Amino acid sequence: RRLGVARFWYEGNAFCLIPARQADFERREWRRGQAALEAARDTATELAGVIDFLEANPNWTVTVSRCASALPSGAIETGVFEAFLDEVVADFAKERFDAVYLSLHGASITETRDAPEVDLLRALRDLLLDTPIGASFDLHANHAPELAELLTLASGYRTYPHIDMRETAVRTLDLLKRTVEGEIRPVGVIRNEGMYLSSANMRTSDGPMKALQAHAAKLREPPILDVSVFGGFAYANSANIGASVMVWADGDRQAALTAADRLYTDLASQKAEFDIPLIGAQEGIRLALQTPGLVAVTEASDNCLSGGIGDTPGLLAALIAAKPEGESVHAGLADAAVVGTAHQAGIGAELAVELGGQLTQDYGEPVPLRVTVEYLTDGSYTNTGPMERGLQVECGPTAVLRHGSTRIIVTTHVTGCNDPAFFTLHRIDLAKIRLLCAKAKNHFRAAFGDRCGTIVDVDTLGPATLRLDRLKLGPRA
Repeated sequence: RRLGVARFWYEGNAFCLIPARQADFERREWRRGQAALEAARDTATELAGVIDFLEANPNWTVTVSRCASALPSGAIETGVFEAFLDEVVADFAKERFDAVYLSLHGASITETRDAPEVDLLRALRDLLLDTPIGASFDLHANHAPELAELLTLASGYRTYPHIDMRETAVRTLDLLKRTVEGEIRPVGVIRNEGMYLSSANMRTSDGPMKALQAHAAKLREPPILDVSVFGGFAYANSANIGASVMVWADGDRQAALTAADRLYTDLASQKAEFDIPLIGAQEGIRLALQTPGLVAVTEASDNCLSGGIGDTPGLLAALIAAKPEGESVHAGLADAAVVGTAHQAGIGAELAVELGGQLTQDYGEPVPLRVTVEYLTDGSYTNTGPMERGLQVECGPTAVLRHGSTRIIVTTHVTGCNDPAFFTLHRIDLAKIRLLCAKAKNHFRAAFGDRCGTIVDVDTLGPATLRLDRLKLGPRA
Protein backbone atom coordinates (compact mmCIF):
# COMPACT_ATOMS: atom_id res chain seq x y z
CA ARG A 1 0.00 0.00 0.00
CA ARG A 2 1.21 3.52 -0.84
CA LEU A 3 0.43 6.52 1.37
CA GLY A 4 0.87 10.15 0.35
CA VAL A 5 1.34 12.74 3.10
CA ALA A 6 1.36 16.54 3.18
CA ARG A 7 0.93 19.08 5.95
CA PHE A 8 -0.26 22.69 6.12
CA TRP A 9 -0.75 23.85 9.70
CA TYR A 10 -1.43 27.54 10.11
CA GLU A 11 -4.00 29.70 11.91
CA GLY A 12 -4.50 33.19 10.49
CA ASN A 13 -5.60 36.27 12.43
CA ALA A 14 -6.88 38.92 10.00
CA PHE A 15 -6.39 41.59 12.68
CA CYS A 16 -2.69 40.84 13.14
CA LEU A 17 -0.35 43.45 11.69
CA ILE A 18 2.32 40.91 10.74
CA PRO A 19 1.83 38.75 7.62
CA ALA A 20 3.18 35.21 7.55
CA ARG A 21 6.21 35.09 5.28
CA GLN A 22 8.34 32.32 3.85
CA ALA A 23 10.94 32.87 6.58
CA ASP A 24 8.32 32.26 9.28
CA PHE A 25 7.58 28.81 7.84
CA GLU A 26 11.25 27.99 7.32
CA ARG A 27 11.98 28.89 10.94
CA ARG A 28 9.37 26.42 12.22
CA GLU A 29 8.63 23.80 9.54
CA TRP A 30 9.27 23.75 5.79
CA ARG A 31 10.41 20.21 5.05
CA ARG A 32 9.64 17.28 2.80
CA GLY A 33 10.52 13.63 2.39
CA GLN A 34 12.26 11.63 5.06
CA ALA A 35 13.65 14.82 6.60
CA ALA A 36 10.11 15.87 7.55
CA LEU A 37 9.46 12.58 9.34
CA GLU A 38 12.83 12.49 11.09
CA ALA A 39 12.35 16.01 12.44
CA ALA A 40 9.02 14.92 13.93
CA ARG A 41 10.23 11.66 15.47
CA ASP A 42 9.54 11.52 19.23
CA THR A 43 7.44 14.69 19.11
CA ALA A 44 3.82 15.13 20.15
CA THR A 45 2.78 16.10 16.61
CA GLU A 46 0.88 14.66 13.67
CA LEU A 47 3.91 13.57 11.67
CA ALA A 48 5.03 11.47 14.63
CA GLY A 49 1.63 9.80 14.29
CA VAL A 50 2.51 8.99 10.68
CA ILE A 51 5.64 7.25 11.94
CA ASP A 52 3.54 5.31 14.46
CA PHE A 53 1.19 4.19 11.69
CA LEU A 54 4.01 3.06 9.41
CA GLU A 55 5.71 1.11 12.18
CA ALA A 56 2.42 -0.64 13.00
CA ASN A 57 1.69 -1.35 9.31
CA PRO A 58 4.91 -2.42 7.59
CA ASN A 59 3.05 -3.24 4.36
CA TRP A 60 2.51 0.52 3.84
CA THR A 61 5.12 2.82 2.31
CA VAL A 62 5.00 6.60 2.33
CA THR A 63 5.80 9.54 0.10
CA VAL A 64 6.01 12.78 2.10
CA SER A 65 5.37 15.94 0.14
CA ARG A 66 5.79 19.46 1.54
CA CYS A 67 5.10 19.82 5.26
CA ALA A 68 4.70 23.41 6.39
CA SER A 69 3.73 25.19 9.58
CA ALA A 70 4.29 28.56 11.19
CA LEU A 71 3.16 30.25 14.37
CA PRO A 72 -0.17 32.03 13.93
CA SER A 73 0.01 35.63 12.73
CA GLY A 74 -1.67 37.55 9.90
CA ALA A 75 -2.59 36.53 6.37
CA ILE A 76 -0.01 34.37 4.58
CA GLU A 77 1.81 36.12 1.78
CA THR A 78 0.34 34.87 -1.49
CA GLY A 79 3.48 33.32 -2.94
CA VAL A 80 4.07 31.10 0.08
CA PHE A 81 0.83 29.16 -0.25
CA GLU A 82 0.95 29.11 -4.04
CA ALA A 83 4.39 27.46 -3.90
CA PHE A 84 3.08 24.93 -1.37
CA LEU A 85 0.02 24.14 -3.46
CA ASP A 86 1.94 23.73 -6.71
CA GLU A 87 4.51 21.48 -5.06
CA VAL A 88 1.98 19.17 -3.41
CA VAL A 89 -0.14 18.82 -6.54
CA ALA A 90 2.97 18.07 -8.62
CA ASP A 91 4.15 15.45 -6.11
CA PHE A 92 0.81 13.66 -5.97
CA ALA A 93 0.53 13.64 -9.76
CA LYS A 94 3.75 11.63 -10.14
CA GLU A 95 2.53 8.31 -8.76
CA ARG A 96 -0.54 6.35 -7.73
CA PHE A 97 -1.53 6.32 -4.06
CA ASP A 98 -3.84 4.02 -2.17
CA ALA A 99 -4.59 6.85 0.26
CA VAL A 100 -3.56 10.41 1.08
CA TYR A 101 -3.29 11.88 4.59
CA LEU A 102 -3.24 15.63 5.20
CA SER A 103 -2.34 17.32 8.47
CA LEU A 104 -4.29 20.60 8.36
CA HIS A 105 -5.22 23.34 10.78
CA GLY A 106 -8.44 24.54 9.19
CA ALA A 107 -8.26 28.28 9.95
CA SER A 108 -5.69 29.51 7.45
CA ILE A 109 -6.05 32.68 5.40
CA THR A 110 -3.78 34.15 2.75
CA GLU A 111 -3.65 37.61 1.20
CA THR A 112 -5.84 36.37 -1.65
CA ARG A 113 -7.49 33.14 -0.44
CA ASP A 114 -10.25 32.97 2.15
CA ALA A 115 -10.03 29.20 2.70
CA PRO A 116 -6.74 27.82 1.36
CA GLU A 117 -7.33 24.36 2.84
CA VAL A 118 -10.52 24.07 0.81
CA ASP A 119 -8.65 25.15 -2.31
CA LEU A 120 -5.98 22.53 -1.61
CA LEU A 121 -8.60 19.80 -1.25
CA ARG A 122 -10.43 20.84 -4.39
CA ALA A 123 -7.17 20.60 -6.35
CA LEU A 124 -6.32 17.20 -4.88
CA ARG A 125 -9.80 15.80 -5.38
CA ASP A 126 -9.72 16.86 -9.04
CA LEU A 127 -6.35 15.13 -9.38
CA LEU A 128 -6.87 12.01 -7.28
CA LEU A 129 -10.52 11.35 -8.19
CA ASP A 130 -11.73 8.47 -5.95
CA THR A 131 -8.51 8.00 -3.96
CA PRO A 132 -9.35 8.09 -0.22
CA ILE A 133 -8.23 11.39 1.35
CA GLY A 134 -8.20 11.75 5.11
CA ALA A 135 -7.33 14.83 7.16
CA SER A 136 -6.80 15.79 10.77
CA PHE A 137 -7.80 19.25 11.98
CA ASP A 138 -7.17 21.61 14.87
CA LEU A 139 -10.03 22.05 17.32
CA HIS A 140 -10.25 25.70 16.19
CA ALA A 141 -10.82 24.95 12.51
CA ASN A 142 -13.39 26.93 10.51
CA HIS A 143 -15.12 24.31 8.38
CA ALA A 144 -16.78 24.79 5.02
CA PRO A 145 -19.61 22.23 4.73
CA GLU A 146 -18.27 21.14 1.31
CA LEU A 147 -15.26 19.56 3.04
CA ALA A 148 -17.49 16.60 3.82
CA GLU A 149 -17.71 15.93 0.06
CA LEU A 150 -14.05 16.66 -0.76
CA LEU A 151 -12.70 14.45 2.02
CA THR A 152 -13.22 10.73 2.47
CA LEU A 153 -12.96 11.12 6.24
CA ALA A 154 -11.46 13.37 8.90
CA SER A 155 -11.00 13.83 12.62
CA GLY A 156 -10.20 16.73 14.95
CA TYR A 157 -8.23 17.25 18.13
CA ARG A 158 -10.24 16.36 21.21
CA THR A 159 -8.18 18.35 23.71
CA TYR A 160 -7.57 22.03 24.38
CA PRO A 161 -4.73 22.57 25.21
CA HIS A 162 -3.90 20.46 22.17
CA ILE A 163 -1.98 17.52 23.59
CA ASP A 164 -3.48 14.86 21.30
CA MET A 165 -2.11 15.91 17.89
CA ARG A 166 -0.22 12.64 17.47
CA GLU A 167 -3.17 10.51 18.51
CA THR A 168 -5.48 12.37 16.14
CA ALA A 169 -3.20 11.54 13.20
CA VAL A 170 -3.09 7.86 14.15
CA ARG A 171 -6.87 7.75 14.46
CA THR A 172 -7.30 9.34 11.03
CA LEU A 173 -4.76 7.02 9.42
CA ASP A 174 -6.40 3.94 10.92
CA LEU A 175 -9.74 5.00 9.42
CA LEU A 176 -8.01 5.52 6.07
CA LYS A 177 -6.52 2.04 6.25
CA ARG A 178 -9.89 0.47 7.03
CA THR A 179 -11.39 2.37 4.09
CA VAL A 180 -8.71 1.18 1.68
CA GLU A 181 -9.17 -2.39 2.84
CA GLY A 182 -12.92 -2.19 2.18
CA GLU A 183 -13.92 -2.60 5.82
CA ILE A 184 -15.77 0.73 6.01
CA ARG A 185 -17.41 3.22 3.61
CA PRO A 186 -17.28 6.62 5.33
CA VAL A 187 -19.87 9.29 4.63
CA GLY A 188 -19.58 12.67 6.35
CA VAL A 189 -21.67 15.61 7.52
CA ILE A 190 -20.53 19.04 8.72
CA ARG A 191 -22.82 21.48 10.56
CA ASN A 192 -21.53 25.06 10.61
CA GLU A 193 -24.02 27.92 10.87
CA GLY A 194 -21.53 30.72 11.57
CA MET A 195 -21.96 30.69 15.35
CA TYR A 196 -19.16 32.65 17.05
CA LEU A 197 -17.75 31.21 20.25
CA SER A 198 -15.21 32.89 22.47
CA SER A 199 -12.25 30.57 23.12
CA ALA A 200 -11.56 32.07 26.56
CA ASN A 201 -13.65 29.33 28.19
CA MET A 202 -13.07 26.53 25.68
CA ARG A 203 -10.72 24.23 27.58
CA THR A 204 -11.65 20.57 27.48
CA SER A 205 -10.72 20.04 31.13
CA ASP A 206 -13.82 21.83 32.37
CA GLY A 207 -16.78 23.89 31.23
CA PRO A 208 -18.96 23.59 28.13
CA MET A 209 -16.35 22.06 25.82
CA LYS A 210 -15.72 19.25 28.28
CA ALA A 211 -19.45 18.47 28.23
CA LEU A 212 -19.57 18.63 24.44
CA GLN A 213 -16.61 16.29 24.08
CA ALA A 214 -18.36 13.85 26.42
CA HIS A 215 -21.50 14.05 24.26
CA ALA A 216 -19.40 13.41 21.14
CA ALA A 217 -17.85 10.36 22.78
CA LYS A 218 -21.30 8.88 23.49
CA LEU A 219 -22.25 9.30 19.85
CA ARG A 220 -19.30 7.22 18.63
CA GLU A 221 -21.24 3.96 18.37
CA PRO A 222 -21.71 1.93 15.17
CA PRO A 223 -22.39 2.97 12.48
CA ILE A 224 -20.77 6.24 13.63
CA LEU A 225 -17.02 6.16 12.93
CA ASP A 226 -15.90 9.53 14.26
CA VAL A 227 -17.40 12.66 15.81
CA SER A 228 -15.50 15.94 16.25
CA VAL A 229 -16.45 19.28 17.83
CA PHE A 230 -14.75 22.45 16.58
CA GLY A 231 -14.75 25.78 18.37
CA GLY A 232 -13.83 27.79 15.29
CA PHE A 233 -11.54 30.83 15.08
CA ALA A 234 -13.40 34.09 14.50
CA TYR A 235 -10.21 36.16 14.18
CA ALA A 236 -9.63 34.60 10.75
CA ASN A 237 -12.51 36.84 9.57
CA SER A 238 -13.25 34.40 6.75
CA ALA A 239 -16.51 33.23 5.19
CA ASN A 240 -16.45 29.91 7.07
CA ILE A 241 -15.82 31.12 10.63
CA GLY A 242 -17.95 29.43 13.21
CA ALA A 243 -18.19 26.57 15.65
CA SER A 244 -19.07 23.30 13.97
CA VAL A 245 -19.50 19.56 14.32
CA MET A 246 -18.24 16.88 11.95
CA VAL A 247 -19.61 13.34 11.90
CA TRP A 248 -18.54 10.35 9.80
CA ALA A 249 -20.64 7.19 9.57
CA ASP A 250 -20.10 3.83 7.90
CA GLY A 251 -22.29 4.01 4.81
CA ASP A 252 -25.22 5.60 6.66
CA ARG A 253 -25.66 9.30 5.86
CA GLN A 254 -28.87 9.57 7.85
CA ALA A 255 -27.11 8.31 10.97
CA ALA A 256 -24.40 10.93 10.42
CA LEU A 257 -27.03 13.66 9.95
CA THR A 258 -28.91 12.65 13.08
CA ALA A 259 -25.76 12.60 15.22
CA ALA A 260 -24.59 15.93 13.81
CA ASP A 261 -27.97 17.55 14.51
CA ARG A 262 -28.02 16.31 18.09
CA LEU A 263 -24.51 17.51 18.83
CA TYR A 264 -24.93 20.87 17.10
CA THR A 265 -28.16 21.50 19.01
CA ASP A 266 -26.24 20.83 22.22
CA LEU A 267 -23.44 23.12 21.04
CA ALA A 268 -25.84 25.96 20.27
CA SER A 269 -27.57 25.58 23.63
CA GLN A 270 -24.29 26.13 25.45
CA LYS A 271 -23.16 29.20 23.48
CA ALA A 272 -23.59 31.55 26.44
CA GLU A 273 -21.37 29.34 28.61
CA PHE A 274 -18.38 30.13 26.38
CA ASP A 275 -18.88 33.88 26.50
CA ILE A 276 -17.32 34.71 29.83
CA PRO A 277 -15.95 38.21 30.46
CA LEU A 278 -12.27 38.63 31.32
CA ILE A 279 -11.03 41.22 33.80
CA GLY A 280 -8.37 43.85 33.17
CA ALA A 281 -4.66 43.41 33.80
CA GLN A 282 -4.44 45.41 37.04
CA GLU A 283 -7.34 43.51 38.62
CA GLY A 284 -5.93 40.22 37.37
CA ILE A 285 -2.57 40.82 39.04
CA ARG A 286 -4.28 41.81 42.28
CA LEU A 287 -6.43 38.66 42.29
CA ALA A 288 -3.56 36.35 41.39
CA LEU A 289 -1.40 37.62 44.23
CA GLN A 290 -4.03 36.62 46.77
CA THR A 291 -2.82 33.01 46.31
CA PRO A 292 0.53 32.01 47.84
CA GLY A 293 3.40 30.57 45.83
CA LEU A 294 3.88 30.87 42.08
CA VAL A 295 0.92 32.53 40.39
CA ALA A 296 0.40 33.48 36.75
CA VAL A 297 -1.50 36.09 34.79
CA THR A 298 -2.06 35.34 31.10
CA GLU A 299 -2.70 38.07 28.51
CA ALA A 300 -4.94 36.27 26.03
CA SER A 301 -5.29 39.27 23.71
CA ASP A 302 -1.64 39.05 22.59
CA ASN A 303 -1.27 35.29 22.77
CA CYS A 304 1.07 34.23 19.96
CA LEU A 305 -1.01 31.10 19.31
CA SER A 306 -3.97 33.34 18.48
CA GLY A 307 -2.04 35.62 16.14
CA GLY A 308 -0.50 37.88 18.77
CA ILE A 309 2.16 40.40 17.79
CA GLY A 310 4.26 40.29 20.98
CA ASP A 311 4.02 44.09 21.15
CA THR A 312 1.03 45.08 23.26
CA PRO A 313 2.02 46.93 26.46
CA GLY A 314 -1.09 46.43 28.59
CA LEU A 315 0.08 43.63 30.90
CA LEU A 316 3.64 44.95 31.22
CA ALA A 317 2.39 48.41 32.17
CA ALA A 318 0.12 46.90 34.82
CA LEU A 319 2.95 44.76 36.20
CA ILE A 320 5.33 47.69 36.52
CA ALA A 321 2.63 49.78 38.20
CA ALA A 322 1.75 46.99 40.65
CA LYS A 323 5.30 46.68 42.04
CA PRO A 324 4.59 43.21 43.49
CA GLU A 325 6.71 41.86 46.30
CA GLY A 326 9.07 39.08 45.29
CA GLU A 327 10.51 38.17 41.92
CA SER A 328 8.30 38.56 38.85
CA VAL A 329 8.73 37.71 35.17
CA HIS A 330 7.11 39.12 32.05
CA ALA A 331 7.20 36.98 28.89
CA GLY A 332 7.44 37.43 25.94
CA LEU A 333 7.68 40.71 24.11
CA ALA A 334 9.15 40.62 20.61
CA ASP A 335 11.45 43.52 19.72
CA ALA A 336 14.41 42.77 17.47
CA ALA A 337 15.86 46.27 17.92
CA VAL A 338 15.93 46.06 21.72
CA VAL A 339 17.44 42.57 21.58
CA GLY A 340 20.11 43.79 19.17
CA THR A 341 20.98 46.71 21.45
CA ALA A 342 21.18 44.40 24.46
CA HIS A 343 23.49 41.96 22.68
CA GLN A 344 25.72 44.79 21.52
CA ALA A 345 25.86 46.34 24.99
CA GLY A 346 26.48 43.01 26.77
CA ILE A 347 25.50 41.50 30.11
CA GLY A 348 25.53 44.03 32.92
CA ALA A 349 24.90 47.02 30.69
CA GLU A 350 22.28 49.57 31.74
CA LEU A 351 19.86 50.67 29.04
CA ALA A 352 16.96 53.08 28.62
CA VAL A 353 14.30 51.25 26.59
CA GLU A 354 10.71 51.62 25.49
CA LEU A 355 8.89 48.29 25.46
CA GLY A 356 5.68 47.49 23.63
CA GLY A 357 3.80 49.81 21.30
CA GLN A 358 6.47 49.69 18.62
CA LEU A 359 4.40 48.23 15.76
CA THR A 360 1.32 50.25 16.65
CA GLN A 361 0.05 52.35 19.53
CA ASP A 362 -3.54 51.34 18.89
CA TYR A 363 -3.16 48.92 21.81
CA GLY A 364 -1.33 51.32 24.13
CA GLU A 365 1.76 53.47 24.38
CA PRO A 366 5.28 52.10 24.95
CA VAL A 367 6.44 51.53 28.52
CA PRO A 368 9.66 53.51 29.21
CA LEU A 369 12.05 51.71 31.56
CA ARG A 370 15.63 51.71 32.72
CA VAL A 371 16.85 48.13 32.69
CA THR A 372 19.96 46.04 33.20
CA VAL A 373 20.91 43.36 30.70
CA GLU A 374 20.90 40.21 32.84
CA TYR A 375 21.22 37.38 30.30
CA LEU A 376 21.47 36.79 26.55
CA THR A 377 20.66 33.68 24.45
CA ASP A 378 20.59 32.47 20.87
CA GLY A 379 16.87 31.71 21.22
CA SER A 380 17.02 27.99 20.44
CA TYR A 381 15.36 25.35 22.62
CA THR A 382 13.37 22.11 22.48
CA ASN A 383 9.88 21.87 23.98
CA THR A 384 9.55 19.55 26.94
CA GLY A 385 5.75 19.40 26.65
CA PRO A 386 3.22 18.09 27.05
CA MET A 387 2.00 20.19 24.10
CA GLU A 388 4.25 19.80 21.02
CA ARG A 389 6.78 17.94 23.15
CA GLY A 390 10.10 17.52 21.35
CA LEU A 391 9.50 20.35 18.87
CA GLN A 392 12.57 22.46 18.12
CA VAL A 393 11.87 26.19 18.55
CA GLU A 394 13.87 29.04 17.04
CA CYS A 395 12.89 32.49 18.28
CA GLY A 396 16.04 34.35 17.28
CA PRO A 397 18.44 36.00 19.76
CA THR A 398 16.81 36.95 23.06
CA ALA A 399 17.55 39.08 26.09
CA VAL A 400 16.52 39.04 29.74
CA LEU A 401 16.21 42.60 31.04
CA ARG A 402 15.90 43.38 34.75
CA HIS A 403 13.92 46.30 36.15
CA GLY A 404 14.00 46.12 39.93
CA SER A 405 12.57 42.75 40.94
CA THR A 406 11.03 42.18 37.51
CA ARG A 407 12.70 40.33 34.65
CA ILE A 408 11.42 40.93 31.14
CA ILE A 409 12.12 38.39 28.38
CA VAL A 410 12.42 39.97 24.93
CA THR A 411 12.77 37.88 21.77
CA THR A 412 13.65 38.68 18.18
CA HIS A 413 10.63 36.87 16.71
CA VAL A 414 7.15 36.49 18.16
CA THR A 415 7.39 33.37 20.30
CA GLY A 416 5.16 31.40 22.62
CA CYS A 417 5.95 31.08 26.30
CA ASN A 418 3.83 27.98 26.87
CA ASP A 419 6.67 25.55 27.50
CA PRO A 420 8.93 25.24 30.58
CA ALA A 421 11.97 24.98 28.28
CA PHE A 422 11.43 28.62 27.29
CA PHE A 423 12.12 29.69 30.87
CA THR A 424 14.94 27.19 31.35
CA LEU A 425 16.63 28.73 28.29
CA HIS A 426 16.55 32.10 30.04
CA ARG A 427 17.87 30.71 33.35
CA ILE A 428 14.67 31.47 35.21
CA ASP A 429 13.92 29.13 38.10
CA LEU A 430 10.14 29.27 38.39
CA ALA A 431 10.35 27.84 41.92
CA LYS A 432 11.80 31.21 42.95
CA ILE A 433 9.26 33.34 41.08
CA ARG A 434 6.25 34.89 42.75
CA LEU A 435 4.38 36.24 39.71
CA LEU A 436 4.62 35.08 36.10
CA CYS A 437 2.97 37.35 33.53
CA ALA A 438 2.70 35.68 30.12
CA LYS A 439 1.39 36.52 26.69
CA ALA A 440 -0.56 33.28 26.56
CA LYS A 441 -3.99 31.71 26.89
CA ASN A 442 -5.34 28.22 27.45
CA HIS A 443 -2.35 26.33 25.98
CA PHE A 444 -0.26 27.76 28.81
CA ARG A 445 -2.15 25.53 31.24
CA ALA A 446 -0.92 22.28 29.68
CA ALA A 447 2.51 22.73 31.26
CA PHE A 448 1.80 25.25 34.01
CA GLY A 449 -1.63 24.32 35.34
CA ASP A 450 -0.08 22.14 38.05
CA ARG A 451 2.88 24.44 38.71
CA CYS A 452 0.90 27.56 39.56
CA GLY A 453 -1.30 28.08 42.58
CA THR A 454 -3.66 30.04 40.35
CA ILE A 455 -3.77 31.27 36.77
CA VAL A 456 -5.81 34.40 36.02
CA ASP A 457 -6.74 35.22 32.42
CA VAL A 458 -6.96 38.92 31.58
CA ASP A 459 -8.02 40.87 28.53
CA THR A 460 -6.12 43.91 27.30
CA LEU A 461 -6.18 45.61 23.93
CA GLY A 462 -4.53 43.40 21.30
CA PRO A 463 -5.17 41.53 18.05
CA ALA A 464 -6.98 38.71 19.88
CA THR A 465 -8.90 40.78 22.42
CA LEU A 466 -12.44 39.78 23.31
CA ARG A 467 -13.38 43.39 22.52
CA LEU A 468 -13.93 42.74 18.85
CA ASP A 469 -15.19 46.28 18.26
CA ARG A 470 -11.68 47.59 18.97
CA LEU A 471 -9.98 45.53 16.26
CA LYS A 472 -8.62 46.83 12.97
CA LEU A 473 -7.91 44.61 9.99
CA GLY A 474 -4.28 43.92 9.19
CA PRO A 475 -2.73 44.06 5.71
CA ARG A 476 -4.66 41.82 3.32
CA ALA A 477 -5.56 42.25 -0.32
